[in-house]
Amino acid sequence: MKRKTVMIICVLSLFAALLHGGGKTEEPLQEAVKRGPVTVASKIDTEGALLGSMIRILLEQNGFEVVDSTSFGPTDVVRRAIINGEIDIYPEYTGNGAFFFNQGDSMVWRNREEGFQTVKKLDFDANRLVWLTPAPANNTWAICIRRDVADAHGLKTLEDLAGYINGGGDFRLAGSEEFASRADALPAFEKAYGFKLEKEQLLILSGGNTAQTEQAAARGTEGVNAAMAYGTDGQLAALGLVVLEDSLEVQPVYEPAPIIREAVYQSYPEIETILKPAFLSLNLETLQALNSSIAVEGRNAAEVAEEYLKQKGFIE
Repeated sequence: MKRKTVMIICVLSLFAALLHGGGKTEEPLQEAVKRGPVTVASKIDTEGALLGSMIRILLEQNGFEVVDSTSFGPTDVVRRAIINGEIDIYPEYTGNGAFFFNQGDSMVWRNREEGFQTVKKLDFDANRLVWLTPAPANNTWAICIRRDVADAHGLKTLEDLAGYINGGGDFRLAGSEEFASRADALPAFEKAYGFKLEKEQLLILSGGNTAQTEQAAARGTEGVNAAMAYGTDGQLAALGLVVLEDSLEVQPVYEPAPIIREAVYQSYPEIETILKPAFLSLNLETLQALNSSIAVEGRNAAEVAEEYLKQKGFIE
């Protein structure tokens, strides 16, 4: 009898354990389903779409529910959206801290590490935004010009360009409203190098996509022979354009980094670990090549992002 009693007790204990165990196994599964939603955004330029797509894909592959808001708008629109909680994460550039916090005259932004640490602290203190690990690629503002014009007039630096413009040289630049008006963009170049573009020397294109501005310069659209550009643009050589050297180092270092709202980061701190290896792999040459696939070959940014992440083993 004792043996039977022991057996019955064991069976009942095992049954109770299974019931309790079943209740516990459901909890993590429910938690996995509840990971998110996280709203991923980006700016409307080529590289913004590429990096935003990488963030979205990496989060989805790691079990997050994601709301895709890539190509959301220009800098000021995306910036307001994340501060107001309309979006949760997007790729921003370290050098923009000089503009965001009115520190354009500070030399700290010319140093990659100091600039990153500075914007990281300022943005957290002011807006509770967390800057994650940046990519080691300087996507700084630049001015490019058609190679035939540069060769004909010996234009290699922005100092050369200033002399050309001030001497009455034929010059018209395609750019975004942001590039033309932001104190740290075209106005900074004009101030440092001593030239001034008149209204008729500018062709303002909506948005901030350098693929459009550079193609306008290459095609000579409405007399344009120069354009705003970024350091990591991939189509410059293919379009016969050259970047003029910023010999006075007017521009800050602009390294792309994911920025995320503190509340979302606190809920999912693993996002930093998920994104860090991929961003560290994006050096200047890599970004130029990826951007070229989109801007020159006409491929979809999301497809290029997914293919790269698979090739590097970041996703299956």
